[in-house]
Amino acid sequence: MAYGGGFGGRRDVGPREMHKATCADCGKECEVPFKPTEGRPVYCRDCFQKHRSESRGPPRF
Repeated sequence: MAYGGGFGGRRDVGPREMHKATCADCGKECEVPFKPTEGRPVYCRDCFQKHRSESRGPPRF
């Protein structure tokens, strides 16, 4: 018997609803798969990747 997705799994509910937003870094208009919250920055795909790599810091070995 299958139990719908497990950890972090997403059920197949069709296409995601996209919301228009303006990137907090570059000002470019973009679409995001969540409703933007006032007071929290939203980033376009390029700026999001930049912030993500900066927050991770140097690799730990």
